[in-house]
Amino acid sequence: MKISVLGLGIMGAGMARQLLAKGFTVAVWNRDSRKAEPLAAAGARVASSVADAAQRADVVFAMLANDEASRSVWLGDSGALAAMREGAIAVESSTLTVDWVRQLSGVAEQRGVGFLDAPVTGSKVQAESGALSFLVGGSAELLERVRPALTAMSGSIAHLGPTGSGAMMKLINNFLCGVQVASLAEAIAMVERSGLDARQAAAVLGSGSPGSPLVKIVAQRMLDRAYAPNFLVPLMAKDLLYAQQVFAQAGIELKSAVVAREQFVAAERAGFAEQDIASIVELLRR
Repeated sequence: MKISVLGLGIMGAGMARQLLAKGFTVAVWNRDSRKAEPLAAAGARVASSVADAAQRADVVFAMLANDEASRSVWLGDSGALAAMREGAIAVESSTLTVDWVRQLSGVAEQRGVGFLDAPVTGSKVQAESGALSFLVGGSAELLERVRPALTAMSGSIAHLGPTGSGAMMKLINNFLCGVQVASLAEAIAMVERSGLDARQAAAVLGSGSPGSPLVKIVAQRMLDRAYAPNFLVPLMAKDLLYAQQVFAQAGIELKSAVVAREQFVAAERAGFAEQDIASIVELLRR
C-alpha cells in the first residue's frame, strides 16, 4: 500500500512517522518543505507538489488546519483529487466543517476516488506513539481497505456512520475539550489568586469529579508553564467556531463555546498563537 500524507504539522508528522515505522511506502508534502526533512531522513519520499504526492498513492491522508487549507490542497487542476488515480482513496483527517466534508466527498465521487472523513482524537503524544483514535465517516467497505494504515497510527477506530459522521463527532468532542480548558484556566487563576496551594488544588480537582484526562494533563501544563505546542491556540479557536456553526444548524445556541472561544482568540492576539492551549491561563494571571 502506497500512502501519501499531506500536511506535516504536529499531527501529520507523527502520523507519517508511524506509517514509515510500520513499513508502509510513504510520500509526504508540506507547504513549508523544511518540515519534511526529518521524515525524508526516516525514509519518506518528499513530493515536490500536492499532485506529485497524490498521483502514485493508493491512499492519501490530509491533516490540515481548516476548510480553506483543505479546499486548496484537494481541489483545482493541481490539487490531490485531480492527480489521484481512479479507485484510490482520499482520507480527510483534519478538523473541518461537516458541510465542507460532505461537499468534498461529492467531488471525490465524481472523480472516481473513494472518500472517508477520519479525524482523530489525541494530540502530539498519541500521534507520535501510534495511539490516535480515528473517528470515521463513510462506507464500511472503504474503511476495511484503509484499516491497515489506520491501525498503524491508532489505538482505536470508531466507524460512526455515513460521510460527515466523523467530522460531526470531532466537532462535538473538541467543543467539550475547548470549554473544559477555558474553565480550567479560570479555576487555576482563582486558585492562585486565593492563596491556595496550586499543586494541591490541582490534585484535588484531578482526583475528583472534574478530573477528566484532559483536565489532568492541561492543569499540569498550566502549573509548569509548559506551553510547547500539543494543540495550538488558534486551532482550538477555529474548532469552537466550527462547532458553533454546526450546532446552530441543529437549533442549539452554543453559548458556552462562544465564551470559551473568546479566551482562545484573546490569547492568540496576545502573542500565544504558537503556544499550547494551556497558555490561555496566562491572560488571567496577568
